[in-house]
Amino acid sequence: MRPAVLNPLFASVTAQPGIGPKLGKLIERLCGPTMADVLWHLPTGVIHRPEIRHLSDVISGTYGTLSVTIITHQIPANKRVPYRIQCQAFDHPLELIFFNYHKSYLQTKYPIGKTLWVSGKIDRTAFGLKILHPDYMAENRNQIPEFEVIYPQIQGVTSKRIRHLLTPLLTTLPELPEWLDSAFQAKHRLPFWKNAIEQVHSPKNQSDLLPTHPARLRLAYDEILANQLALLLVRAQNKKYAGLPIRGTGNLTAKLREQLPFQLTSAQERVLIEIQRDMDSSERMTRLLQGDVGSGKTIVALLAMITASEAGIQSALMAPTDILARQHFDKIARLCQPLGLTVGLLTGREKGKQRLSVLSDLESGKINILIGTHALLTETVRFKNLGLVIIDEQHKFGVRQRLSLVQKEKGVNLLVMTATPIPRSLALTVYGDMDVSRLDEKPSGRQPIETSVMPTSKISELVNRLKKRIETSPSRVQAYWICPLVEESRASDLMAAQKRFQELQKTFSDRVGLIHGQMKGPEKDSVMNHFIRGDLDVLVATTVIEVGVDVKTATIMVIEQAERFGLAGLHQLRGRVGRGSTASQCILLHGPRLTETARKRLAVMRETDDGFILAEEDLKLRGAGELLGARQSGALSFKMADPTIQNDLLWTATKDAQTVLSLDPTLTSPRGQALRILLYLFRKDTELQTLKAG
Repeated sequence: MRPAVLNPLFASVTAQPGIGPKLGKLIERLCGPTMADVLWHLPTGVIHRPEIRHLSDVISGTYGTLSVTIITHQIPANKRVPYRIQCQAFDHPLELIFFNYHKSYLQTKYPIGKTLWVSGKIDRTAFGLKILHPDYMAENRNQIPEFEVIYPQIQGVTSKRIRHLLTPLLTTLPELPEWLDSAFQAKHRLPFWKNAIEQVHSPKNQSDLLPTHPARLRLAYDEILANQLALLLVRAQNKKYAGLPIRGTGNLTAKLREQLPFQLTSAQERVLIEIQRDMDSSERMTRLLQGDVGSGKTIVALLAMITASEAGIQSALMAPTDILARQHFDKIARLCQPLGLTVGLLTGREKGKQRLSVLSDLESGKINILIGTHALLTETVRFKNLGLVIIDEQHKFGVRQRLSLVQKEKGVNLLVMTATPIPRSLALTVYGDMDVSRLDEKPSGRQPIETSVMPTSKISELVNRLKKRIETSPSRVQAYWICPLVEESRASDLMAAQKRFQELQKTFSDRVGLIHGQMKGPEKDSVMNHFIRGDLDVLVATTVIEVGVDVKTATIMVIEQAERFGLAGLHQLRGRVGRGSTASQCILLHGPRLTETARKRLAVMRETDDGFILAEEDLKLRGAGELLGARQSGALSFKMADPTIQNDLLWTATKDAQTVLSLDPTLTSPRGQALRILLYLFRKDTELQTLKAG
């Protein structure tokens, strides 16, 4: 149960005075549903509004606050002309200019002869001073803040609204026990938690906004420490409880190996030994399998599941998308049929009798291997003897989702897989709850993918070359064309998939298809099947095909607006080609203006197709935070820890968390109790439930 001292922080935004349902939804979209989320919504700027006491104090183009006297109103004849109020300040003319105004309001509120305080950006002109749309007009000086904090905002939720929401909360912040190590806190001169919160929301200059400012550093460390401590608690729980030993006979795995038209790589054999050692153990397996695109993770997973079937144990494989789940099902069911094993499929699309049939066969034990999406997490999905869970593209799932599936039975072994490599230096901090295996070798016969970079101004030339290549090649040639968005957006200049599809139809007619995440399942299946059968030469798509799609005759990948993608995303998309023995190409199209980081990123893509090297380069280019953030891999998403400082903080926090748990595994010491509050503060409730004492 969450400590009562935190209740004010977890009050709903919509329960605050003056926040109705409509505004509440906007604030939730910007910050989150609770006041704690608003508290973590950190300022990005500060406006200093010094009081102007003399005319010589005015610096044109800067903000200031000064006293003025209304001299006259210059009322326009129509709304297209601005409303002007002529004033006097320091015996000098000053003009207030308004657009989108209400005449009667201005005349009534600010009558001639009235003296008031105004604040805004002051400009000097040949005719005197002027302020365009004053930010404040007040009768008293103390009604205008000297330092105005600027927050990230959206239409309908201004910085002023966020400040009004935060003000009462900041004045009633609870005193929380200190969870930082005292020596660490003193060494880095970090303030106490309450003081840090107050300081980050009341910056006085730009240096107060730097990620290395002690208050911001304190909160960033708190957030990362909570994350790392939670990961280690999950790991400890998994290690604490006995696992279900899985010892197969080897008969079915031998038959499968005979079916395969290729030999496993030495990396696959090494990883299989590591997995089998874990499955044989009385401890629960919790292992991450990192494998570069095309390194053969799926066949490793299948061999593990078949070993479980030999032992009479059921397996489940969960994938993040319907497309990937169905592709796994088609491939695995085909390989398992000669072995006499039954493979089931369960996604959100299985309804009615079909779904009931799968659930019944699963509970009776008739299904040996179940493949699906998030649908596997529902309470109605019950196994007879589940012993092995495999999660593909694990970065799409959170710790809670992993736990949810594993906890369906006691002692379930867990193997999670990702084709989004991260640097070896960050493996411990990101996957602190798991052992890590790496597939760092690709199957023989795979051709390297030739990657080129070209500006979008050459799209017409590229389309003509693509058409010629498809028409003249002696073997079938197919291409993916990736666009970031589905439809045109006024808020973005990215090329929409819909528009590119229509443009390419002029060249390829009905030989071009379109697929995106907003399409219904059967629609996506139909388009993909047409592409797989060769009915389509070009498939225009969004990143819905980023993972898992495997069409060996697709040998050309075009990625539009490539500079908008991260390295890992580009590498994943490029990995959709080069899956056979035919030479493949990837063309990265970029816009006219490239940042230095984007230029380096595209250059790295051109130079190597090794995902682990790319991960190291991405770390250098962007720092740990953005590399691990929601936009890139989904593994970690920090609100307060800036990418430039995350790497060091991750390591320090991980060591700190390890030390804490080695001395106080149940968090019952004074510092341990304080750390429990920290975990609740960052919504690590599920992970805290792993503690049985205290």
